Amino acid sequence: MGCCTASTSGFFPVDPSSWTLSWQRARNHEGVTRGAKAWLALSAVLVWGAWAGWRTEWMPVLLGVIASALTETDDSWRGRLRAQLLAMGCFCLMALAVWRTVAQPGWWMAVLALSAFALTLLGALSERYRAIAFGSLVLAIYSALATQSAPRTAVPTMGLMLSGAAWYGLVSVAWSLVLPRAPVRYRLARLYAVLSEYLRLKALLLEPVRGVDLEHRRMALALHNGRVVDALNVAKQSLICRLGPGTPPLWLQTAMHQYLAAQDIHERVSSSHGLYEVLAQRFFHSDVLYRCQRVLMLLGEQALKFSVAIQEQAPPQHAGGTARALEDMQAAMAHLEAAAGDGPAAAQDRSWRALRALGQNLTALAQVFAGALALPAAAQGTADYTLFDREPRSLGDAWARLRAQCHPQSPWWRHSVRLSLALVVGFGVMQAVADPHGYWILLTIVFVSQPQYAATQQRLVQRIQGTALGLALGWALVQLFPDPRLQAALLALAGAVFFGVRHTHYRLATVAVTTLLLLSFHQMGMVQSVMLARWIDTVVGCLIAAAASWCVLPNWQARQWPRLAAQGLQTQALYLREILLQYQTGKSDHLRYRLARRNAHNADAALSHSYSAMLKEPVRVRWPAEVMARFLCLSHTQLNYLSALGSQRGPVEPVDARTQAMAQALLASLQQLAQELERVQRLSVRVGGVRAPAVAQVLREFGPAPEPGARSLLRAQLHLVGKVFPQLEAQARQLLTPAARRL
Repeated sequence: MGCCTASTSGFFPVDPSSWTLSWQRARNHEGVTRGAKAWLALSAVLVWGAWAGWRTEWMPVLLGVIASALTETDDSWRGRLRAQLLAMGCFCLMALAVWRTVAQPGWWMAVLALSAFALTLLGALSERYRAIAFGSLVLAIYSALATQSAPRTAVPTMGLMLSGAAWYGLVSVAWSLVLPRAPVRYRLARLYAVLSEYLRLKALLLEPVRGVDLEHRRMALALHNGRVVDALNVAKQSLICRLGPGTPPLWLQTAMHQYLAAQDIHERVSSSHGLYEVLAQRFFHSDVLYRCQRVLMLLGEQALKFSVAIQEQAPPQHAGGTARALEDMQAAMAHLEAAAGDGPAAAQDRSWRALRALGQNLTALAQVFAGALALPAAAQGTADYTLFDREPRSLGDAWARLRAQCHPQSPWWRHSVRLSLALVVGFGVMQAVADPHGYWILLTIVFVSQPQYAATQQRLVQRIQGTALGLALGWALVQLFPDPRLQAALLALAGAVFFGVRHTHYRLATVAVTTLLLLSFHQMGMVQSVMLARWIDTVVGCLIAAAASWCVLPNWQARQWPRLAAQGLQTQALYLREILLQYQTGKSDHLRYRLARRNAHNADAALSHSYSAMLKEPVRVRWPAEVMARFLCLSHTQLNYLSALGSQRGPVEPVDARTQAMAQALLASLQQLAQELERVQRLSVRVGGVRAPAVAQVLREFGPAPEPGARSLLRAQLHLVGKVFPQLEAQARQLLTPAARRL
């Protein structure tokens, strides 16, 4: 009998628990949940339409569902309800404007241009408003398409479209009410996954091998740091929108604990206690750096296991390798110290001090990991879960932010003008050729146009490729599956795929939405007449968007660098100020400190994103790319030195007058250079070079190195910052040359 059991026969090798874990992972995946909501809403419309005997009525309802789904962002059910009401208000206004002006091309073109400008500028407020603005603009074009196709039934058609939008809003709000945890888990899981890669990249810097290109590895680390910061911000926003008055529920407290642990991990991993090439030379004949590297690698693997555990709602797997690696690292350090003896040279060696600080930081990092997934009992109901919400707090705040964008140097203002003019040109082409499906030109322009040149070019290439593949797939499905009921099921599936992958795989999303379109028109007997029109209109819309991104107020990244560099320096100065206060008052992870830390990393991430985008721009507008790369690496290195100070905070530590003077001089230098960069970009004045008055004072104060016997970590880290800052200031001067500012 025993030989026939599933566990011994081998006929059923799949563990049933693996199906449960796969289901948990799928249920918590953002793409799956978005696709499931879209499938539910579209399927309900198709079923209702079949029962009611609809022939053409269900098409505007589907368009309303799609427009409403485009406005969706991660939110609590209350926030989603407020956003849906705002979106429905915008939809009604746009539908009314279209109904009153679509019969008069001149007025409709003016409404389209003004709406595109205002709605795009509204997107500068936050992601929520960007989504609502985008969906409203799409619905306006859908409304014009439906109204022009059947002018006599324009009002009922718009009513059906708005009812479709309201229906998806109801599905979305109900889904957020019933399943509030999945988006939080998905974002936390992704956060720990990108932290895992950050740990791996940081471990590569510790490799004590001759001839290693450390600059290349530092650049890779700086660029990936931008992705870590993005994941932190997305996870934070997901938590903020679910925090209400009173004590959060236990699952939300646990999620907050995991997020704050990730912040602590990020600060500790981004810390640098010395020059790694100096440590590699000093301890070349020892395996101690390999031991440190192994600890970081194992912690990276642990972060990936945490990511999987969060998504699968399963306990993380602890193999015990990290604890043994820590013991080996500490033993190697103890052996080196015993071999060096306790003489003054060993005690005063800066490399020894940096190595000890590195070991202490890795030990503390492992302790943070150990408690990341379990909420301490003492923290329940008493921990400080205050987070800074960057959403507008009032109408006055929103208006002030919009006014701050109303100038030609603003990327959002430029994008608004660019999109408006592109739509006007697209509308003119549509009128000139009398294309009955010409509104697809406008839809293509709206979907592919992005604030950055590189993002627009990438999006339009994916759009063209996806449209070609979607037309081929849609035609094949129509031929293979002529049954209308089966085509309706495929239509709902295509909609689910579109919304499930549109944020991650835009080419596949375009394939899905093109297939959905062909299946929809086949239901109405019009598939043959739209395939060629869809292809031509897509190509024309992409060409117009490409020309606009090149010719209409192009937002070249090199032009933005003085402003981004100034923000980076200013936020690092504020971060240093908060760190100094912590050394005087004792460690406390209160909101003001965490906000200063997050602002510094956000500014660093903005630099890395800008540099990545610049590499995809035309060569003639990348000047000076080498200077920007060097500035990015130096700025990230300087932030790493400051993060080391933050990660080593403890009880009140007396700060002598000399160290205090050094710190204040550095603060003055950072702020002065930031102000000069901002002033030069704002006024476009010509300067021979920026020289912060405090820089010379800093260098005189530090000297070539701290005096013998200096043990203070604060002074050692300030000395490292003082060595980086003059190089950073030299790169800033090159950013402000006339050739750079003419871009």
